[in-house]
Amino acid sequence: MLKSVDRRTVVIGMAALAASNQFAFAQTTHNVEMLNKHPEDKKRRMVFHPLIHVVEPGDTVKFQPVDKGHNTVSIDGMLPDGVEPWKSKINQEFDLVVEKPGVYGYLCQPHATLGMVGLIIVKGEGMTDNLEAAQAVKQRGRAKKVWKEIWATVEQENLLSA
Repeated sequence: MLKSVDRRTVVIGMAALAASNQFAFAQTTHNVEMLNKHPEDKKRRMVFHPLIHVVEPGDTVKFQPVDKGHNTVSIDGMLPDGVEPWKSKINQEFDLVVEKPGVYGYLCQPHATLGMVGLIIVKGEGMTDNLEAAQAVKQRGRAKKVWKEIWATVEQENLLSA
């Protein structure tokens, strides 16, 4: 038997549904291209583009292998406490949902020493808690120079302000 529902009940139900899904609608996907050549600077090879992403908790970072031979791997010592490390397959798209504020360092395993590294900053309380540890991680090859550029950009553009 069909029960009659008044307008007030429908409005309250719709408001509750919207409130429960508010975070699902607010989430954003950020694309990171894995490239053999930087799109604007052809002298820069083996790059993630863009190099730095500033995102909100719950957002997705989508790694897209535009050129073949790339993957994404978290860097030991460059994740917030409690965040699980990741390693994608070569030539496979990879979605990373970031929940915890902090800095997340990553690299392309075959091209890390060539400087193919990148940074995700997840905004929120505690976003600088792992900053010193991340900056202290030893880097090799060209990655050392690229990390120096990344940290300088973070500071110059004040990307760690709440």
